[in-house]
Amino acid sequence: MTPLKANTIISFILLCVMLTLSDGAMSQRRRRPIAPRSVSDSLKKDTLQKDSSVLQGPAKKKQPLNAPVVYEANDSIVFTQGGYAHLYGKGKVNYEKIELGAQVISMNMDSSTVYAHGVADSLGNMQGTPVFKDGETPYETKTIRYNFKSKKGLISNIVTQQGEGYVVGNNAKKGADDELFMVGGKYTTCDHHDHPHFYLQLTRAKVKPKKNVVTGPAYLVVEDVPLPIAVPFFFFPFSSSYSSGFIMPTYMDDSSRGFGLTDGGYYFAISDKMDMKVTADIFTKGSWALGVQSNYNRRYKYSGSFQADYQVTKTGDKGLDDYLVAKDFKVVWSHRQDAKASPNSTFSASVNFSTSSYERTNINNLYNSQLMSQGTKTSSVSYSRSFPDQNLTISSTFNIAQTLRDSSVAITLPDLNIALSRIYPFKRKKAVGDERWYEKISMSYTGRLTNSITTKDDKLFKSNLVNDWNNGMSHTIPVSATFTLFKYFNVTPSFNYTERWYTKKVMRDWDSAAGKEVLTDTIHGFHRVYNYNTSLGVSTKLYGMYKPLFAKKKEIQIRHVITPQISLSAAPDFGSSHYGYYKSYVYRNSNNELDTVTYSPYSNQPFGVPGRGKQGSVSFDLSNNIEAKYKTKNDSIRKISIIDELGASISYNMAAETRPWSDLSMRLRLKLSKNYTLNLNSSFATYAYEFDKNGKVVVGDRTEWSYGRFGRFQGWGSSFNYSFNNDTWKKWFGPKDEKGANDKKDEKKPGEGTDEMTDGNGQTEKKVEKAKVDADGYQVFKMPWNLNFNYSFNIREDTSKPINEKSMRYPYRYTHNLSASGNIKISNRWNMSFNSGYDFEAKEITQTAFTISRDLHCWNMSASLSPFGVYKYYNFTIRANASVLQDLKWEQRSQTQSNIQWY
Repeated sequence: MTPLKANTIISFILLCVMLTLSDGAMSQRRRRPIAPRSVSDSLKKDTLQKDSSVLQGPAKKKQPLNAPVVYEANDSIVFTQGGYAHLYGKGKVNYEKIELGAQVISMNMDSSTVYAHGVADSLGNMQGTPVFKDGETPYETKTIRYNFKSKKGLISNIVTQQGEGYVVGNNAKKGADDELFMVGGKYTTCDHHDHPHFYLQLTRAKVKPKKNVVTGPAYLVVEDVPLPIAVPFFFFPFSSSYSSGFIMPTYMDDSSRGFGLTDGGYYFAISDKMDMKVTADIFTKGSWALGVQSNYNRRYKYSGSFQADYQVTKTGDKGLDDYLVAKDFKVVWSHRQDAKASPNSTFSASVNFSTSSYERTNINNLYNSQLMSQGTKTSSVSYSRSFPDQNLTISSTFNIAQTLRDSSVAITLPDLNIALSRIYPFKRKKAVGDERWYEKISMSYTGRLTNSITTKDDKLFKSNLVNDWNNGMSHTIPVSATFTLFKYFNVTPSFNYTERWYTKKVMRDWDSAAGKEVLTDTIHGFHRVYNYNTSLGVSTKLYGMYKPLFAKKKEIQIRHVITPQISLSAAPDFGSSHYGYYKSYVYRNSNNELDTVTYSPYSNQPFGVPGRGKQGSVSFDLSNNIEAKYKTKNDSIRKISIIDELGASISYNMAAETRPWSDLSMRLRLKLSKNYTLNLNSSFATYAYEFDKNGKVVVGDRTEWSYGRFGRFQGWGSSFNYSFNNDTWKKWFGPKDEKGANDKKDEKKPGEGTDEMTDGNGQTEKKVEKAKVDADGYQVFKMPWNLNFNYSFNIREDTSKPINEKSMRYPYRYTHNLSASGNIKISNRWNMSFNSGYDFEAKEITQTAFTISRDLHCWNMSASLSPFGVYKYYNFTIRANASVLQDLKWEQRSQTQSNIQWY
């Protein structure tokens, strides 16, 4: 053998050994194609001097995952050659925050990749489609291929919810930062995302979960019909927390203000306890408005909202007589304090104050059909603090009452009250034996400080605190006790003292030149006005029980309770001159005779003035209550109120020189149902009308009884309201339950006829109620409806009409109003509502509005019509329900006319 041939054979053997040793290592990693090596190349190298491992180079180490991969399956897990693991039957794979679930999942253990897909059932429906979740963002897909190391993947038919909408894409790439890149995607707020009613077709889009969606050109598709409505790009911001942002304005066309943009501005997310919204309106003819709204909430402490608006309204043409500029403002504040925050103090606010012309000129009130019914607006801010150890309570209130029709405003600032609850000053601290009579004497104290004014709203800030505001303070101290006399009579003596402090008094006189009373002088200073009275009351109760004649078999008893009360009261004449509460002046009347007019300098003060004349009156009051009781079949006692109360009261003043009898007051209360009680209160005048020497009708000194007539009916007013609905109609006119139906109801099986049922373990589960069907197998047709009626009436003497000289009675004037409102749900998605009324005095229909709406699942359609009243308008709107698409709407309305004269 030649040396050349020996070297060749040795090289061949070493090559075979090297390939054999490296076969195991290559099986553990991806094989790379090896270039063929020629014999001549091998002969040039000394294979005996170099190791084969050094010749091939060291193997690269695999980069390990940051966490273990946990996987499971309900059916089976199959491992195959090449490092694959196949999960069948609801497989699950978890890696760090990544979760993947699907019917079939294939994992490559070497490359750290997974592939998941669903399986079609016998009907061809896909089951177990992949659900991929990275952190808090879930994705519904048809197939997914994902790499745990690079955190990138390819997803087909992806569905992910972002905010109020869904992003759907046929093919998408998932980036390492959890963003999605897709071509030909869809964005919709319809939860039928597999076949939505509408969507925005996105040519290209980038989705950052929980942050935003940025798209290229997009166009609207409704019911699979592309519409010629396109935008060059879209930006949808999402946030699970508070975030600031711009508020898009709304286009408006007004007959007097011109074209404008309303409610545009910026939203400030200050914190999770407070926010603020700043909006503005602007019109082409110069009108503008600025508004600020804020909501605040501190858990277990307080919550509320605040709104302030300022607007400048310009109507007419500048330089002409009809050109007007109105500057108005409005403040709305609502504050609520949690009862647990401070048990001994409370603070609340309900403020709704605005200038009178604000409601007439505000653009948002042009379609408010209920605004005219708001005759007055009230506002109040109150605070109270109690001191339980001292039985003392201090409260203060700030009140505003506005009358829209005449622009008047009544303000009370402040209204301070100090109340000392009832105490027993003579009660022994350590009582021994029976209670003494003087220990029953009790007393209390109430003090009130007020400062008020009534004026026009445009003169409010021009008023003077000393000259225009009325202020004063009152102190009331009642002392009373209750004793039992002869076991059946309750005797209640009492003494009341009232004192008033005023800062001014107004003197008057007669101006003969002007022929009227005038104010001559206002004396400022400290003025004390007081009065007192004492009274004694005696009352008892008389019971009568009897059985009606018709109640032979039924155990029925009727109870009649009579409560008579007699009270005596006495007070001196505080109209006498030494008190100084009344003054007088003399003037010549139309007959050139001298007349004396008596007045009080304190008559217009907040707490009035003590009455004139001695008081020594006896008051009589009689109250009746009639009830029936009977036994039911279950031997239970049922009580029915026949007359809840029938009472009358009258008094006689023994100290009066003329007309000692008071008017007769009568009251009746009937409980007609559990939810409605009829109250009737009226009075009957005791003294009859007569003609004076000038032929005028005055109240005389003779009683109606002396003419053989009952007291003169002076009037009465009340209101009645009732609501009708399906249940009421069925109860009145529907079929009655057969005898024994109540017993059958008690024999129902557990869970039958209810929304809940109990399983074998005693746990309560929700029961799915099936749709009810009639005898023919059709679904029962239901049309829920509700109808509300309100009827108010008033009966009073009409002194503007001539009196009947025979009966000496004025004719009566009847005023009554009827209002109605209701709604009816035609189907699950159609709804109709209305509100209207009739003014019998004006003989016209009041403001009326009809509204019909249709729930289009992810859209809403509504139409409103007002054919009667101050406003006559129509309005049709169709819009998307989602707030993020609030500007995606179509609206058609009658042209607004903000220059309507209300009054």
